[in-house]
Amino acid sequence: MRILGIETSCDETAAAVVEDGRVIRSSRIASSSRLHLRFGGVVPEIACREHLRSIIPVIQVAMEEATSSPEDIDGVAVTNRPGLVGALLIGTSVTKTLAWAWQKPLVAVNHVEAHIYAAQMAFTELAYPYVALVASGGHTSIYLVRDAFDCELMGATIDDAAGEAFDKVAKYLGVLEEHLHGGPVIEQLARRGDAGAVSFPRSLIDEGLDFSFSGLKTAVLYCAHGQDASGVDERPEVSERELADIAAGFQEAVVDVLTAKLVRAAKVASVARMVVGGGVAANGRLREKLTKAADDGGLEVFFPPIGFCTDNAVMVAGLGCQLLKAGKTASLDVDTHAQVERV
Repeated sequence: MRILGIETSCDETAAAVVEDGRVIRSSRIASSSRLHLRFGGVVPEIACREHLRSIIPVIQVAMEEATSSPEDIDGVAVTNRPGLVGALLIGTSVTKTLAWAWQKPLVAVNHVEAHIYAAQMAFTELAYPYVALVASGGHTSIYLVRDAFDCELMGATIDDAAGEAFDKVAKYLGVLEEHLHGGPVIEQLARRGDAGAVSFPRSLIDEGLDFSFSGLKTAVLYCAHGQDASGVDERPEVSERELADIAAGFQEAVVDVLTAKLVRAAKVASVARMVVGGGVAANGRLREKLTKAADDGGLEVFFPPIGFCTDNAVMVAGLGCQLLKAGKTASLDVDTHAQVERV
């Protein structure tokens, strides 16, 4: 079964062709991140404009690289929730049009569940059930995953996402000059610092499975710019070593919380396997600490390849294949949803 997957939930326009839910025939991504840099975050209108500009060429190249014609495609899958609603509408509208023109079944994919499935594509030995952490710029949630279609929410952030905290802290430290996303910048800076030099709060670390990162962001802001937070849009007046120490202390606080919560979730659910997905899953310190915690606790932890942690269409096509095999198709009037209700 060969599926064309399309992803436009934020600022990446992506298309991929995947066979039998695992075999990647092609994957193409066009990012508009450089256009958002001077605004310090993704501007929905700009993202949508770039989706309109890129989506047809990206699909064409993905089909060509997969040496696939419409006749070779068994179905088309698209992210229709959650995300920037304008961006989702563009991807969904184009995919509906292809489904109608090619007379192929349409599959609507949950972006968060696709991030979880990314690990399933990489590890054939990964068996259900398991707990999964999805941590990105828009999401920080833990799920009990019983199969590809049964993901029960166990905990989520009550304010900001972990990835968004990385982005904001990178801005507070004045290191977002050439990068829109703060995660890789903070990780690189933290390697030169001492995580124990500055102590930051680890909110809710001993309580339940929900997350909170707003207080941590504020603590970093005050540490870097003072209690009046003056000059927040400028590089703080601290030494390079102090800057690296702040980055290391912040990263350690986030990683400690994510690690503690996911291990706790595995114990609560009585499962032996853990999965991590989303952009924050690419963080090397998180991988290191969770791997050690898993070894210490007699658990297994699975991370997707780095390239499949951030938004991509491979995971959409992969999960779309499973949905199509199960007969879970969508009609041409399927809607888009900016958020998924908490259950």
